[in-house]
Amino acid sequence: MGTHVIKMPDIGEGIAEVELSQWHVKVGDLVVEDQVLADVMTDKAMVDIPSPVHGKVIALGGQPGEVMAVGSVLISIEVEGAGNLKESAAPAPVKETPEASKVETVDESKPAAAPRPAAVCQGPMVAREADERPLASPAVRKRALDLGIQLRLVRGSGPAGRVLHEDLEAYLAQGQANASAPVAAAYAQRNDEEQIQVIGMRRKIAQRMQDATQRAAHFSYVEEIDVTAIEELRAHLNDKHGASRGKLTLLPFLVRALVVALRDFPQMNARYDDEAQVITRLGAVHLGVATQSDVGLMVPVVRHAEARSLWDSAAEISRLANAARNGKASRDELSGSTITLTSLGALGGIVSTPVLNLPEVAIVGVNKIVERPMVVKGQVVIRKMMNLSSSFDHRVVDGMDAALFIQAIRGLIEQPATLFVE
Repeated sequence: MGTHVIKMPDIGEGIAEVELSQWHVKVGDLVVEDQVLADVMTDKAMVDIPSPVHGKVIALGGQPGEVMAVGSVLISIEVEGAGNLKESAAPAPVKETPEASKVETVDESKPAAAPRPAAVCQGPMVAREADERPLASPAVRKRALDLGIQLRLVRGSGPAGRVLHEDLEAYLAQGQANASAPVAAAYAQRNDEEQIQVIGMRRKIAQRMQDATQRAAHFSYVEEIDVTAIEELRAHLNDKHGASRGKLTLLPFLVRALVVALRDFPQMNARYDDEAQVITRLGAVHLGVATQSDVGLMVPVVRHAEARSLWDSAAEISRLANAARNGKASRDELSGSTITLTSLGALGGIVSTPVLNLPEVAIVGVNKIVERPMVVKGQVVIRKMMNLSSSFDHRVVDGMDAALFIQAIRGLIEQPATLFVE
């Protein structure tokens, strides 16, 4: 038997160290080639580290949350043959994964493959130690909490025993089959606690939000907009072209309004380097679209929004949002924005105070549409109303300019024909 040592790979872009976010294996586990061993976090993305060999885990090189240098020992695996114990070269990244980029290690003298472990029969319940924390995404954990399910009792069918949404459904189905079992009191006391370490993507999000609020001089401006006319136009276009070109949401119209308004307010489409004290105004509108995913808030970028039609914008927003939610957005697709649009859709509330996506100087927030009685030309009528809650960096943007910018967007939305007048 020999030892195969996997070192922290060089992920590129001049990165000298990365954060170990999560282990998918533990000492004593049998692993197979291409099985994901760990997740590591760079400044921009989550990266999977797969195994290049079959074997048994004999040592882990760090703990989740630990920052490790490129080239340091990540994990040691016992393998058949001589192993690579004397090798020192770190493996290199080769392809992307659902979280960001997948890193594959390369061994020129790969030992003979050990037999893969036999599949375990899937069942609705599995016994874990009371203090053993099962692997699961934040969305699965929240759903389990909402359903009153103890994750440690659910057998995971994902990689390394990760609990998936399907596993929760199987557990519930089994519970329904056993409905005759005694039922606990509806209002039983709870004294359980769960400590969640802030690591990986959640740590990066926390750092960016804290950095943005500490470095930028935030101020917000809220304006009410009558979207009745543009909603009628959207419905008309969907009836006429929806089958052939795809359905339009309100977002492409907001993108168009923002692009047109930026022609008169170029100071909003800018980046501020506060260390060099340089403001860079850009002609290209690379629009960040804030998107919620299982791993946290991500901001994929619609490149050259100024050159896109309604349907082109709609298709690109949909493509990028799906890629972000599925963890397949590349690092290039998640960087380089010049101004950001954020929306909570139907959950948009009445008002919000969005945080700037530094080094940008403006972010436009969209709240939900509600029908309300409004006075129009002396008559009370029902109109569809929506608020824009937007934030700006007061170091760069004056309050009057911010108000005029949002008023320009309001005028374009309330008179939608002006969106297309050159």
